[in-house]
Amino acid sequence: MYKILIIEDDLVIASSLKNHIETWGYETRFITDFKNVFDYFMDYKPHLVLIDISLPYFNGYHWCEMIRKVSKAPILFLSSFSDNMNIIMAMNMGADDFISKPFDLDVLTAKVNALLRRSYDFKPDDDFITVKGLMLNTKNMTIEYDGIKSDLTKNEFRILQVLMSNNGKAVSRDVLMSKLWETDSYIDDNTLTVNINRLRKKLESLGLINVITTKKGVGYLIS
Repeated sequence: MYKILIIEDDLVIASSLKNHIETWGYETRFITDFKNVFDYFMDYKPHLVLIDISLPYFNGYHWCEMIRKVSKAPILFLSSFSDNMNIIMAMNMGADDFISKPFDLDVLTAKVNALLRRSYDFKPDDDFITVKGLMLNTKNMTIEYDGIKSDLTKNEFRILQVLMSNNGKAVSRDVLMSKLWETDSYIDDNTLTVNINRLRKKLESLGLINVITTKKGVGYLIS
């Protein structure tokens, strides 16, 4: 589950944002102690930050610069100070996007979803493939979700690698078997089924139910 941190001193707005974003299944918190924003960020380790420019003690630019020194988590500014100079300043400090107040919650949610998707979904050049919080380590053939890790066999790893690389798209059994043949071991239709079932059980042990679904007549996909 993605974690989102709201840094907004208008607690009515912060609470409204929290309630709306949580309807999308994200874990969300907002800050009330504006003296220790950076410490709270380091403790919570959010995947995305929503931040206002005008804040008590230090402005949003200050905290954005501090966060960017230690994290690549996307930062989205929310502010009524939406002139070109402030937008440019936010981007120069490391922000990923800027939305002007007042804003439509659905537009904000679309931006949040886009930033999360762009930042954490499958990246083919990385040592990790991440889809919706499930992380596949391509170096040591392990999976991790919500802090819990599990080892994979060579065949289980190759199956999950292909499915996660094609996130949301069905992959045929023939394609999966041809990928497994690349490991120099012949895999028949029944062996593929056994490996899929074992992989599903490992995902269930991490708390992920029905992650690999069967699309009748087509193949399998990550849902």
